[in-house]
Amino acid sequence: MTALKSLALNNVPVKMGQTLCICSRGSITIDNKKYYFVQKLDEGGFSYVDLLEGAKDGRFYALKKILCHDREGRQEAQTEMEMHQIFNHPNILSIVAHTFVDRGSKTEAWLLLPYIGKGSLWSVLEKLRDKGSLMSEKQILQIFRGICSGLKAMHEKGYAHRDLKPTNVLLDEDDRPLLMDLGSMNRARIEVRGTREAMTIQDWAAQRCTISYRAPEFFNVESHCIIDERTDIWSLGCVLYCMMMLEGPYDMVFQKGDSVALAVQNPVTIPQSCSYSGSLKMLLSSIMMSNPQERPNIHWVLDQVQDLQSCSPNTQTNMV
Repeated sequence: MTALKSLALNNVPVKMGQTLCICSRGSITIDNKKYYFVQKLDEGGFSYVDLLEGAKDGRFYALKKILCHDREGRQEAQTEMEMHQIFNHPNILSIVAHTFVDRGSKTEAWLLLPYIGKGSLWSVLEKLRDKGSLMSEKQILQIFRGICSGLKAMHEKGYAHRDLKPTNVLLDEDDRPLLMDLGSMNRARIEVRGTREAMTIQDWAAQRCTISYRAPEFFNVESHCIIDERTDIWSLGCVLYCMMMLEGPYDMVFQKGDSVALAVQNPVTIPQSCSYSGSLKMLLSSIMMSNPQERPNIHWVLDQVQDLQSCSPNTQTNMV
């Protein structure tokens, strides 16, 4: 029995968000539009994703269901919904509809999102690695520019993504990147006043920011400091490294059980075997500065990417 069918039999009441009705034929209606359940796509610790088909338009959609165990979890899901609604940008995943579904003492937040069939940037990089191939520099710059454009829109509105990584970047059929999973987003500028606040933020980052893409300043938050959107710039550098090397700069450190917190304090090492242009390597090194004060902002990074595209539009890197 599918998740949607089992919900239908339980006669689940609905509160907040869009009007939603669950029918016994494995379909749901959100905002007077019917969608059919197709299959389960993904499942994590606190959320899972179903593939739906629109009854009228025949398009596919991804229904993300977040399990809200308490009031704090419900607020976090509400924030994720609101973040999607704030942005209308070609490089940020839009939201089609949303609602909360109460099941006794438990609540699920439902986010109806466009389905991007090609999958995540990480899945594309995995396929390249399996084939013994690399992404061309031209393609890297094209995708990276789109990621930067999405981040720029977030930063200009005063927000930071906080969990940028290849699995949180979707690619459509034209290789247009879309930033997703906005559940860790918050106001970009955080003023830390005292040891207690510092520990609270450090604990939050440990839960919400993936360790191998987490900015150095989140590992040991100072008692009096300002954390800003440059945490995203560090993660952006890790994503660029991953596009070039097909693995993140600290993935192996984490997998070996070594300290990522110590590793991020040292300059990033670019393997000698890296066959990309010196300009691209220099851009990577400029982004991945352990000291956030030395890290550039998103406008500078985007300008550099555009300059690289205009200088070397036909640069290619093919087979290893």
